Amino acid sequence: MFRRYSQLNLADRRRLFHFVERKLPIKEMARELGRHRSTIYREIRRNTFHDRELPDYSGYFPTVADDIRKERRQRLRKLVRHPQLRELVIAQLKALWSPEQIAGRLLADGVSAVR
Repeated sequence: MFRRYSQLNLADRRRLFHFVERKLPIKEMARELGRHRSTIYREIRRNTFHDRELPDYSGYFPTVADDIRKERRQRLRKLVRHPQLRELVIAQLKALWSPEQIAGRLLADGVSAVR
């Protein structure tokens, strides 16, 4: 059984917020959203807002979660932000290097932090 992967959208996050508020079990949240339970665990873990000064305001909020996701996605676009790095990676791919080999070589050369 293969499913097409799709990210949670803002409407899904709003529904998830209500499930979290009602303290539904993760398994039930996943079933209601039609997602795997690991997706729900990951979403809540990665996109929960934490405030050290005012812990009462910490929690999972759909619009904040969506903003965190957008920020994370923008940070990961190194090849767009660094054209020289992009050219190097393309050249190595054309030379039939694997992505793991390219990442290892970049790390060894100190050209770029892989993450």
